[in-house]
Amino acid sequence: MPTLMGVFEQPDHIAAAATRLRDRGYDKMETYSPAPFPEVDDAVHPEPSPVRRFTLVGGLLGVVTGYALTLWMSNDWPIMLGGKPFSSIPPYTIIAFELTILFGGVLTVVGLFIMAGLGKFQLDPHYHPRFSGEEFGLVVECRERDVPEIDGLLRDHHATEVSLVDSQ
Repeated sequence: MPTLMGVFEQPDHIAAAATRLRDRGYDKMETYSPAPFPEVDDAVHPEPSPVRRFTLVGGLLGVVTGYALTLWMSNDWPIMLGGKPFSSIPPYTIIAFELTILFGGVLTVVGLFIMAGLGKFQLDPHYHPRFSGEEFGLVVECRERDVPEIDGLLRDHHATEVSLVDSQ
């Protein structure tokens, strides 16, 4: 697929171009910026991060593990203390809470590594060092017939340079 790269000088220009491309159905795009700009991130990925699902699963797994572990241990090794029942829920809530926080935190880090793709150690082939300095880059994959339209759209949104970086 052809890939177009536009270079911008202002974050609001790249955000506007990305929003316009996303509204027209182009979802295979990547942005490069010298610093994090929320408007650019929101333009490309408007929905919340899926890492929060890892946190929810970790938290639920932690609370179930906390109660199951303590109930299993208290019933497997019964020790009568003050005439209280062996399977009393309130004292085990502290352990369940602690495991909720622990499992939620661990799975959040695992989810961050998975969703951010931190396992790969190669730079994106379209990355250019000037995007770490003062310019912004927007790379869009499109069909061959859409190249002139996207080229014009990027130039309409104040792109200082538009180039075809991949023509296959």
